[in-house]
Amino acid sequence: MPEVPLDFPRDWLEFTDPADPERVYRCDLTWLTSRWTCVFGRGCGGISEHMPDGGCCTLGAHFSDKDDRKRVLAWADKLTEADWQFKAVGQAKGIVMKDPEGSKQTRVVDGACIFLNRSGFEGPQGCALHALALREGLSPVQTKPDVCWQLPIRRTFEHVERPDGTTVLVVGIGEYDRRGWGPGGHDLNWYCSSNTEAHVAREPVYVTERDGLVEMMGRHAYDVLAQACQDREKARRKGLDIARHPADPA
Repeated sequence: MPEVPLDFPRDWLEFTDPADPERVYRCDLTWLTSRWTCVFGRGCGGISEHMPDGGCCTLGAHFSDKDDRKRVLAWADKLTEADWQFKAVGQAKGIVMKDPEGSKQTRVVDGACIFLNRSGFEGPQGCALHALALREGLSPVQTKPDVCWQLPIRRTFEHVERPDGTTVLVVGIGEYDRRGWGPGGHDLNWYCSSNTEAHVAREPVYVTERDGLVEMMGRHAYDVLAQACQDREKARRKGLDIARHPADPA
């Protein structure tokens, strides 16, 4: 079947942040050296049954904080009607709404994020903010909401007290699988991170998602991670027994 089970052996790397001795990164090397890539518009089945061509955009994007929201609003002002199918709606009603719990997110219009250009639109298909970044020669990390450019990499934070009484912040960098969405994640119509149909990239995740990882970790920590990933790939080519992501090509 295309989607593999959630539980399988993984290799992890744990190291102290070169820029902060009180922060430790715990990284899922099995995921970060996998061949996953976003297949929006070329095989993605969408998380919602009612809009299979909507990718993971059907719920709208929750903002991580005020700065995230202000940044997205500033980039939205640069979009034209040729770039953005729902610009008139955004101007009339605003791009921000509150979910049932009161958290702010991008407005949902006709069953999906206001920035999702639908099939049939004469301009770019998919996320208008993503298309804007490509047009401007920028990384989508700069224009899209945090949750959008991070997915499906999941960053977690946990304060851990060590046996000697010291405390460190352990930052997890791993796969945003169905569990990451909460209980409702198991009901998603289709999901990519563990789906063989999305593990078709020529290069591994730590390379293709470099911009996002640098933004999440910092350049020095990313360099440590990248070297470990390179070493792991060399070892695998030599035939060493290394936990491979089961959604990758055999």
